[in-house]
Amino acid sequence: MGNKGGDRRAKGQLSSILIVAGLCLCFYVLGIWQRSGFGKGDSIAQEIMRKADCTSVPHLNVETHHGRETQPLDDFKAKEIPPCDDRFIDYTPCQDQGRAMTFPRENMNYRERHCPPDNEKLHCLIPAPNGYVTPFLWPKSRDYVPYANAPYKSLTVEKAIQNWIQYEGNVFRFPGGGTQFPQGADTYIDQLANVIPIDNGTVRTALDTGCGVASWGAYLFKKNVIAMSFAPRDSHEAQVQFALERGVPAVIGVLGTIKMPYPAMAFDMAHCSRCLIPWGGNGGMYMMEVDRVLRPGGYWILSGPPINWRTHFTAWLRPKDQLEEEQRKIEDVAKLLCWEKISEKDDIAIWRKPVNRQNCLGKNSGAPMCKDKNPNDVWYKKMEACITPIPDSTDSNEVKPFPERLNAIPPTIARGAIQGVSVESFQEDNKEWQNHVKAYKRFNKLIDSGRYRNILDMNAGLGSFAAAIHSHKLWVMNVMPTIAEKDTLVAVFERGLIGIYHDWCEAFSTYPRTYDLIHANGLFSLYKDKCSTEDILIEMDRILRPEGAVIIRDDVNVLNNVKRIADGMRWNTKMADNEGGPLLSEKIILAVKRYWVAGENNTTTPTK
Repeated sequence: MGNKGGDRRAKGQLSSILIVAGLCLCFYVLGIWQRSGFGKGDSIAQEIMRKADCTSVPHLNVETHHGRETQPLDDFKAKEIPPCDDRFIDYTPCQDQGRAMTFPRENMNYRERHCPPDNEKLHCLIPAPNGYVTPFLWPKSRDYVPYANAPYKSLTVEKAIQNWIQYEGNVFRFPGGGTQFPQGADTYIDQLANVIPIDNGTVRTALDTGCGVASWGAYLFKKNVIAMSFAPRDSHEAQVQFALERGVPAVIGVLGTIKMPYPAMAFDMAHCSRCLIPWGGNGGMYMMEVDRVLRPGGYWILSGPPINWRTHFTAWLRPKDQLEEEQRKIEDVAKLLCWEKISEKDDIAIWRKPVNRQNCLGKNSGAPMCKDKNPNDVWYKKMEACITPIPDSTDSNEVKPFPERLNAIPPTIARGAIQGVSVESFQEDNKEWQNHVKAYKRFNKLIDSGRYRNILDMNAGLGSFAAAIHSHKLWVMNVMPTIAEKDTLVAVFERGLIGIYHDWCEAFSTYPRTYDLIHANGLFSLYKDKCSTEDILIEMDRILRPEGAVIIRDDVNVLNNVKRIADGMRWNTKMADNEGGPLLSEKIILAVKRYWVAGENNTTTPTK
């Protein structure tokens, strides 16, 4: 009887804590935004305040109920982390221009990741540009970006006749055009959909190499297709920054000398629109790398040079014989890979990767096969001119159409290909994260409002957080830490989600102010003995938008130190019990990054 009574009291206490936590944080967060100037230039803040069900309640209870096991929070003194110099507004540590120019130019090596050593890392907070405003909500953000957020006009001059981007007053407008689709991305995508099953959920994940400002990916959202876009940080200033400001998934990247940070058989479709990659060069190495990440039965699209060279060689200012040889090399590599060309019309050619190429490879006895047994071991690994085998167990119908595949059993898990992950553990994980996300939505009423478009999950696991939070209003970048015990990223892609490998001891391949919401589950425990907690938090701050939110879920012993450092940053933080109640050692830190810009001399000390 005593135990039952205790259970009832615990349940009642848990219910009260959840209600108080949810209402208090909602009120608290909105109060911060109202004070700091959230939504400068629009009326988003007032609209959210009007709709939010927030009530003033007693102060959030942050007692850990583990006092004998942990040091009291009051004993920790926050270390104030200063702002960086204003010249670092767009600093991307691993793609820094000055550092890049010291590396070889051969095969684009100098455009790849080259991170600073620990003694050269900046231990300061990157400011936003003066005048920074909250981006427009999706879908308006697809077409308009505030000039103050990415004040670079070079593309408006270089691509003026190609309908990429236009400068209009205090905003950039993106008409949806591209070098190879002057009539607009919609028309171009409809042309592709005449050949590729884009409309029925069969094709869900796409890769856009050399993406420009990512208009192809931006307009694919209409078709319920999500594209991972990438482009180098080069003379076309701020391509990827514009893409992310628009609310489109993108990272800084290039096909150079190292493998792409994606697992094998991840994407349903890959695309190059005048991306200037020498596809036939280096023994076909780049096409073979695309083949590695392309799902069996997936599609590769090439538009622009050298396709239709007979019509365009004069305008391209290229010799006929050179273009003809370039296309011949591409065709030869495609045959070696057993790709079938299913369409070539006007400036667009489309190939399809086979589901099984054993018979074809038997005829191509000279085909170089990759010897590495793990095609997902890619972090800083050299790209090779070899063909990645397709497992014999692969079935063309094993991946379900989207959105059914979002919560279906991923094929790699169904056939036991991921050690330590069973069908039952996947289902349990999926259910658990549905409950976690419900609790997050009680903590922060804005999660469903459209306020958060770009979301980052720093330790994605099976992608269940992204699946639970899924909405047409947002997308999630699922990161698989390279030191994770289980590599489940291919299963994340099989769910119709996108993700990337990354080591959080280094900076992420993106510009500052990239994400609206960052989620970190167990991340700091994972990296506890690997690198500095402070460095990871400073990197989180770099890529988080002003007034963006953070949810950190971890053991209380780890979170005490995390909170001590975060309190010295320009974040407002709270620590709360998770939805399981006060007796669990796993807690949650909820934070909001304060609004501040370059040129301001305000302190990093949190407001009271």
